[in-house]
Amino acid sequence: MNADEQSAAALLKAYGDAANAADAHAIAALYAPDGVLMAQNMAPCVGNEAVYQAYAGMFQAIALDIAFSIAEMRQIAPDWVLARTTSTGTIKLLATGADIPEANQELFFFQKIDAAWKIARYCFNTTLPAQG
Repeated sequence: MNADEQSAAALLKAYGDAANAADAHAIAALYAPDGVLMAQNMAPCVGNEAVYQAYAGMFQAIALDIAFSIAEMRQIAPDWVLARTTSTGTIKLLATGADIPEANQELFFFQKIDAAWKIARYCFNTTLPAQG
């Protein structure tokens, strides 16, 4: 990995740490001002406030214990890095205390803004078999 890809990988680690800590403020701060979260089964969240609200809502219902693995990290332009990742772990349903498996595939686009890398776009979907 080159230096920019390493910086994006460090941002991915910070994202994972903040997600596991259920810290919606820390996660929102990692996003670009016009960052987009495209989570499964919900409309896209655009901008820091919408991203914050989405994560704050998620963390009222679940707690994460996940780890990311990088499948591909590629600089595609001077200020853009693409990451294709997978994550595995558990989701605790706070209402019941039940732990369920988590397994996703993700696509991150990182953008350098004022010399700092930010999450510009993030989308994910489960790789677990369909339920029901």
